[in-house]
Amino acid sequence: MVQIYNDYKEHADFLTVYVREAHPTDEWQMKSNVKEDVCYAQPKTLAQRVAIANDFIKRFNYPIAFGIDDISNAADNAYAAWPERLYIIDEHGRIAYRGGMGPFNYDPKEVRTWLAARYGAVKHDTATPAATPSSSSAPAS
Repeated sequence: MVQIYNDYKEHADFLTVYVREAHPTDEWQMKSNVKEDVCYAQPKTLAQRVAIANDFIKRFNYPIAFGIDDISNAADNAYAAWPERLYIIDEHGRIAYRGGMGPFNYDPKEVRTWLAARYGAVKHDTATPAATPSSSSAPAS
């Protein structure tokens, strides 16, 4: 999403809303969370939710505006956002695009396609430098 944000931030406003934890330590912890050191109990207060959101923003140097759902989960309930979902709200406040429920139907490419149709495609240089010993073992992004 950060690349889409960078490509279209001059045309559209972006907002990430943190809703309840998908895999908290006190509910359904996953091994991948442990591996990535993303282990939190389900927040019981707004202050706890804010602390987790701030950790994410700092840890990943996240550039997109960040909102935090209230502890009653109003945004999650209104948008069926858990565990992740993408929306585009048009200039009239109407839902112009509703992405599928994550993680299996979460598809940022659909958002890029919508934005490209509206504002024009953004092309990126796909040329890759020659492989070197240090770059050939790096994971693909």
